[in-house]
Amino acid sequence: MPEATRKYRTLFISDVHLGSKQAKAEFLIDFLRLHDAETIYLVGDIVDGWRLRRSWHWPQAHNDVVQKLLRKARKGSRVLYIAGNHDEFLRMFQGTHFGGIEVCDRAIHETADGRRFLVIHGDQFDAIVHNVRWLAYLGDYAYGAAITVNRLVFRVRHLLGLPYWSFSSWAKVKVKKAVNFIGAFREVLSEEARRSEVDGVICGHIHHAELEEFGDVTYVNTGDWVESCTAVVEHFDGRLEILHWPQMMAEIPAKTAFRPRVIDATAAEAA
Repeated sequence: MPEATRKYRTLFISDVHLGSKQAKAEFLIDFLRLHDAETIYLVGDIVDGWRLRRSWHWPQAHNDVVQKLLRKARKGSRVLYIAGNHDEFLRMFQGTHFGGIEVCDRAIHETADGRRFLVIHGDQFDAIVHNVRWLAYLGDYAYGAAITVNRLVFRVRHLLGLPYWSFSSWAKVKVKKAVNFIGAFREVLSEEARRSEVDGVICGHIHHAELEEFGDVTYVNTGDWVESCTAVVEHFDGRLEILHWPQMMAEIPAKTAFRPRVIDATAAEAA
């Protein structure tokens, strides 16, 4: 029996990078099929314009993700698209609706328990992306190489019957400079929340899911659908939670495992 759709007040997704070979579009389709919300925030880099400019890659699964989101908008979910650096072309269309999806640069979200959150992709506060564009592109190539290794690791683990595991996510938290960058990014975004006089910030950009309290500010990063396949949800009581889809997928077979039915042999013969 298939699992029932899980309902939430709000769903936050970022960094899908449709248009790149690294996007885990099939994972996201399954996630969206089993999760729904009154409001859905697409927190930037949903489409990877940088990769599409270099070479066109748009398989059916990427189109299916777009259709799934449009369908949710048609069925009554409010869908807001916050532009990121890889889909920055959308910043020219702030305030525009595409198939029921609203485009904006940032938003203020109020949770059910009355807290106010700044929702923003976060690239505006990444000095490398903002000021040294050629270095950002170089970093994008290096990141692509790491994701290629990720795909090879995934194939080997799949052949061995092992669950999905992200080599690039593991490497990120092991490299000192990456850890320092994540910490600095977290501090800058938390300070922006204070300047905006809100209770917290919900962002993406660095592909590192996190939900932490920093003094009087709640810092939330939605993660990505290239490495870790994570999303943030708001429950109907206002509580925020990070969902790790690979871990959840590993649990689904156990809940829906086939169990043989015992048939009474006497009754079978009589029939």
